[in-house]
Amino acid sequence: MGGWAIAVHGGAGVDPNLPAHRQEEAKKLLTHCLEIGISALRSNLPAIDIVELVVRELETDPLFNSGRGSALTAKGTVEMEASIMDGTKRRCGAVSGVTTVKNPISLARLVMEKSPHSYLAFSGAEEFAREQGVETVENEYFITEENVGMLKLAKEANSILFDYRIPNPIESCSAGAAATDSPLQMNGLPISLYAPETVGCVVVDSEGRCAAATSTGGLVNKMTGRIGDSPIIGAGTYACDLCGVSCTGEGEAIIRGTLAREVAAVMEYKGLNLQQAVDFVIKEKLDQGFAGLIAVSKNGEVTCGFNTNGMFRGCATENGFMDVGIWN
Repeated sequence: MGGWAIAVHGGAGVDPNLPAHRQEEAKKLLTHCLEIGISALRSNLPAIDIVELVVRELETDPLFNSGRGSALTAKGTVEMEASIMDGTKRRCGAVSGVTTVKNPISLARLVMEKSPHSYLAFSGAEEFAREQGVETVENEYFITEENVGMLKLAKEANSILFDYRIPNPIESCSAGAAATDSPLQMNGLPISLYAPETVGCVVVDSEGRCAAATSTGGLVNKMTGRIGDSPIIGAGTYACDLCGVSCTGEGEAIIRGTLAREVAAVMEYKGLNLQQAVDFVIKEKLDQGFAGLIAVSKNGEVTCGFNTNGMFRGCATENGFMDVGIWN
């Protein structure tokens, strides 16, 4: 084992005109979350506890699209989703259509640990939350003035809003690429506007245990009841004895490519290391979709990959390495 490692993300794809102060706010929050995770790792908390702890922090801050600050549906409400997975025994829990639970990631963990199921949605998830006594709030708590404005823009444009994903050729954390003029599409339909997106965390602890967690409000102006990749085990989130992966981006493409599971699969069946696996999956398994991911391995490796113009992300390792970035 190569020691512990942690990575966090706040969404793949970044507005190229994002003001400098917003970039600094994002970096500050990512750094803060890394520091929380590092402290927990140094205290020997297990990986599953740490991914939940970090994602709760991201859900509580309105900067990114999860928990408070989630994207609004076409009806102007918030429907959140989240998933968590413990790689040691491949235990998992997920929720969708959550409207009152303050921290959906913790409800997902309760599904994993306190129910006979892996996935609960909408009224069933809300009922389970009440039974478990988790903290709930009115739906208005999650709505921010900024996201009300984004929904207005989406309705005026008659469009679904993604994150700020201006597409580029494949990029990784260590390599850049030139821009392309190709229009974005989702399931063959053109889209034109963007909004902030998903958060996630992956951890391998000092015992080599991997875990992953992902949480989101989804797309701005999405149809009520739409479910993306974030709560789907194997698509937006996956962890096993080899690695932990959290994805972000075009949910429909991530689902089709079973992106998170593919990283583990090519490590297992092709014998690729973590970086090779991430590069392969981003290049070969997204078809014409745009996305990114963060990943850790049981050996203490940590990396990310994306084929968008940028991704909000940060990572750290036991040997003192720490990096927070947005662009290439």
